[in-house]
Amino acid sequence: MGISRTTRSGAGGARPSALLRAVHELFVAGEVDASYLESSSLRPIVAKSWQRSLAKGVDPDGAAQPSPVGEKLARLREAHPLAPALPVIRRLLVDDAAGSGVVVAVSGADGTLLWVEGDPNACRRAEAMNFVPGADWSERGAGTNAPGTALAVDAELQIHGSEHFSRVVQPWSCTAVPVHDPATGALLGALDLTGGSRVATPQALALVRATVVAVETHLALLRLTGGPVEAAQPRPRLAVLGSERPRWLVTDEFGHLRATTLTGRHADILVLLSRHPEGLSADHLAMLLDDKDLDVVTVRAEMSRLRKVVGADAIESRPYRLMVPITTDIGEVYEALDAGDVAGALDRYPGPLLPQSISPAVGRLRTELAMTLRGAVLSTGDPAVLRRWLDSPDGRDDRDGWRALHDGTLPGSVQQAQARGKLAGLDFDLA
Repeated sequence: MGISRTTRSGAGGARPSALLRAVHELFVAGEVDASYLESSSLRPIVAKSWQRSLAKGVDPDGAAQPSPVGEKLARLREAHPLAPALPVIRRLLVDDAAGSGVVVAVSGADGTLLWVEGDPNACRRAEAMNFVPGADWSERGAGTNAPGTALAVDAELQIHGSEHFSRVVQPWSCTAVPVHDPATGALLGALDLTGGSRVATPQALALVRATVVAVETHLALLRLTGGPVEAAQPRPRLAVLGSERPRWLVTDEFGHLRATTLTGRHADILVLLSRHPEGLSADHLAMLLDDKDLDVVTVRAEMSRLRKVVGADAIESRPYRLMVPITTDIGEVYEALDAGDVAGALDRYPGPLLPQSISPAVGRLRTELAMTLRGAVLSTGDPAVLRRWLDSPDGRDDRDGWRALHDGTLPGSVQQAQARGKLAGLDFDLA
């Protein structure tokens, strides 16, 4: 039997609300685990989103948090690539929303709501859950919801009532479809309809999908005619954190993401070049990779092979340096820390930098990143952030962290008891 596009994308018929609410209550209370969700009637795409929401520390009783406002929001709107397509969105979605109980939202790729328009009464009611311009409706910020989860999985999505992770959002249903740059395929944001149950129907999905097609076509025509559209140029991305094999990710001319698994040596080289934009000589690179047994001839051979993977124009010689701007998961962690977003830094840190690497320079960077993140976590004094660190491989045996959790939680609480037990175990190991 074939699988319809609706099923693949996460759209589909609503589940009985009472059953969903019961499953949700059990899950957020910690009385059932992920395997129970997978065996329940919950849709798999929603089950996985609930798991991500819980793991990221989303409060099921909380609302989305405000983000940029005032002049900062105005600047974001003005510079956003979807701004030139607002007339199309308003003509196809907003103009017919008055009196319909429907809210139309346009979000950026990071989940920030940029424009929220539609039925005035519905917009006022949506303010109660902070569904307003400037609020963070990413999955990390608001849990399972159509625009945030559609962006997280880069697929059209409908969320029905009690499928939302946050209880305050459960009276609503929503449909969202991601919008991509027509030239590069880069994710620009999402269009969303929020309202009653009828906004999560196949007809609503077809309407939003058609509007996205019209928006992407409009952006393409503006570019062809010299219109004021900023092309979103996706940069190559280097992913080197955690237990997965290191990868080099690029978006091709057709908008398709291609991932190439890197050898350990190639990953080491790209990490070092990304951290040394001024460039490295062959001698210096050899020493950073292996301070004993690596010679310049071997380095040059590796660089020749690496150019075949990342492109001949990506790396310059004499000195070796990257000639194209790239993003890295290491840089994303540091950017979040620089912004004071420790929870966001934890989100972007799946594990140590290239844990199998024996390069002394990579080992130093690995320790530097882990210790910087650890220090930021301990400085927050936030039990939820501390617990996420302590549940990670890096933080599992962090005695200072467990002590901070013990001292920062309510006396007699389960968390304090767990911290006390962990501290006893660590002390036993040292005895």
